[in-house]
Amino acid sequence: MLCLALNAFAQTEIPLYPAQIPNSIQVADQETNKDNIIRNVSKPTLTVYLPEPGKANGTSVIVCPGGGYGVLVMDYEGHRIAKELNKSGIAAFILKYRLPDARIMKDQSIGPLQDAQQAIKTVRERAGEWKIDPGKIGIMGFSAGGHLASTAGTHYDSTFIENPRKISLRPDFIILIYPVISLSDRIGHKGSGTNLLGAAPSAEKIKYFSNELQVSKTTPPTFLTHAGDDTVVPVSNSIKFYEALNAHGVPADMHIYSRGEHGYLKSPAFQEWFGRCLQWMQSNQLLPDSK
Repeated sequence: MLCLALNAFAQTEIPLYPAQIPNSIQVADQETNKDNIIRNVSKPTLTVYLPEPGKANGTSVIVCPGGGYGVLVMDYEGHRIAKELNKSGIAAFILKYRLPDARIMKDQSIGPLQDAQQAIKTVRERAGEWKIDPGKIGIMGFSAGGHLASTAGTHYDSTFIENPRKISLRPDFIILIYPVISLSDRIGHKGSGTNLLGAAPSAEKIKYFSNELQVSKTTPPTFLTHAGDDTVVPVSNSIKFYEALNAHGVPADMHIYSRGEHGYLKSPAFQEWFGRCLQWMQSNQLLPDSK
């Protein structure tokens, strides 16, 4: 019974906002979930995965599944990842973020970023309750979720949520898996850009959300991995972000595989790229050294 209680606590889904959802339009909830592919998210949540107390090391990761800002791939790029993070003593928080849609948002371009900022704020506020280190809170994203994670890591000085206590919205580290970074016509992912910004965004909006152009010397340390044969999101997204990080003196690791396509469905093996990610976390004092 105690084990069941611990498991229930370790996988608890909570509303992201305790009261009113900012930037929202009150309409009927049309969210659907088929095979853990979620559409039409208008009520964002955090699913809390806590590691066993004996394994916990204080580090935590907010996980942003991908899906082109049109769906959320919640199992493959969410629950699976959270369970693996727990095995290494890392607390995981799966962010079910709002999918940009003028039907449910006054400004669809900032809706996902508001949710990422609220997730960081929530985890930092409740660090004591969840027994995590408020200085070791990272954000991880896959594909369009990688765009959201990199946006949170480059736009944290602009606050899009209520934050009266001025809690830091800066993630302490970023993990990007085959991420969308740019929304430019040249290398950006058109579907993600259209879903986030609309069909005819201004040049200013495209620049603002092209995160390779928004890196500064205070951007958090970053781990990137991508496949050279990715025909959905070109590898140049990761390369351009890495180059910007390097130019600003931000520590970063980048691992490029010749094969893997988009989604790493066949290769590289999960433990290959995920193991490199854990190794990077160890080298940055985010995890204890392996014994």
